[in-house]
Amino acid sequence: MEVKAVTGDINEISADVVIINLFEGVSRPGGATGVVDQAMDGLITQLIADGEIKGKLYETTLIHTMGKIAGKRILVVGLGKQEKLSLDLLRSIAAVAARASRKAGAKRVATIIHGTGAGGFEVEKASQAITEGTILGLYRFRKHMAKDDEDRDINEFVIIQRDKDTIEQVQRGVSVGKIMAEATSLARDMVNEPANKMTPTDMASIAKAIADEYGLDIEVVEREEMERLGMGGLLGVAQGSTQLPKFIILKYHGNSSKPAIALVGKGLTFDSGGISIKPSERMHEMKGDMSGGAAVITAMKAIAQLKPAINVTGIVPAVENLPDGAAYKPGDVLVAMNGKTIEVLNTDAEGRLALADALSYAVKENLSPIIDIATLTGACHIALGDFCSGIFGYDQNIIDAVIKAGEEVGERHWQLPMYEEYKEQNKSDIADIKNTGGRYGGAITAAQFLGEFSGDTPWAHLDIAGTFMMDKERGYLVKGATGVGVRTLVNFVLTMAADKHGD
Repeated sequence: MEVKAVTGDINEISADVVIINLFEGVSRPGGATGVVDQAMDGLITQLIADGEIKGKLYETTLIHTMGKIAGKRILVVGLGKQEKLSLDLLRSIAAVAARASRKAGAKRVATIIHGTGAGGFEVEKASQAITEGTILGLYRFRKHMAKDDEDRDINEFVIIQRDKDTIEQVQRGVSVGKIMAEATSLARDMVNEPANKMTPTDMASIAKAIADEYGLDIEVVEREEMERLGMGGLLGVAQGSTQLPKFIILKYHGNSSKPAIALVGKGLTFDSGGISIKPSERMHEMKGDMSGGAAVITAMKAIAQLKPAINVTGIVPAVENLPDGAAYKPGDVLVAMNGKTIEVLNTDAEGRLALADALSYAVKENLSPIIDIATLTGACHIALGDFCSGIFGYDQNIIDAVIKAGEEVGERHWQLPMYEEYKEQNKSDIADIKNTGGRYGGAITAAQFLGEFSGDTPWAHLDIAGTFMMDKERGYLVKGATGVGVRTLVNFVLTMAADKHGD
């Protein structure tokens, strides 16, 4: 879908659907909606008076214009209560309006910029939010369906700005929003793919295609080199699969004199649990256990396009966890890249083993800070549900920066404690550490396990086990993979680059 910004009079824009808006409680519309209402001989005002349009959040009303304006139909979308409007609500409002337009069979859709009048938002930020919400809200994964439905797709989406003086701001917002949303959509594609179509090799191929197109450096470490580097955690997990593990490294050079930021993503392309096999119910969702890795790879794509003045390295240990005769077993002891020995109590606590080597590699390369992202624990899903991700770490400045970066793009994170006492649960009788601290506080003990491999480097861990997939549509989050983390990681990098200490 082509997305563009234009200047012009809303009544003169040719489109199958023109999207306008209304706050709840407004009896006579103003702004662009008022202009359309006047051209329509007060029809919108009459519908408000009749109670057919209330302006409630996500309410949509489709009206045929009968040739009174250039657009064939008007879609009035409710903004809800004015005092509750936020940029993230703008994303969801845009998503709802876009889907309603698609349902109406529109090919060319135009919209005013919601929230810049009475809402008080900056034109650029609002344009970005609308672009992101529209693209993400229209996302569908139909690659493997025999009967396609592409004929119902919107081909062109136009954002209208009457003020010529601010059109460049609108265009910047559209450009950034498109980059962010398309990267997130690619992450969704990767996670929605079945595991037989998204192997470690497939992940590496996507990373290489991105590197080639956008000028990133790439290295894919193969099994023999992993053995030389001592990546015993990753290799242990890989033992039970015929799919070869891949250790993917993407590098963006932003001409910064500072050490590169490390973005580390768990890349378990399928997680059966190994010998400690999972229940069969919902095991198919474990094709998405590489969501963190997908987020890192696609975030690197967006970073390469946005070109911040800072260096960034993306690291993804990609591997399958399956239970064949060669699989690693409960009771085994593995040696991670940094030399720490790990007693395996549960082969379903495998993501932290792969990440142990990835974090050790980041420390060895003097990368800082390190942000890792992983569908790590069911315990985090139980604790926080699917409305926010967990965040952990020992450097409060980095944690606060990630939380803020997430809030700005509509991705919430809740910090959980890392009290020293929890570490007792990870102590092993026969090795330096064991790979599970038991049932209680599982998200915390898993994070503390990872902390053993990040050393003294500023580090934050994002647990997205509850947020990587949705069972039903919610605003711009559609059913299936969410692509969570992509926009948080990119926004964090942009913030670090813009900060006076970032270079």
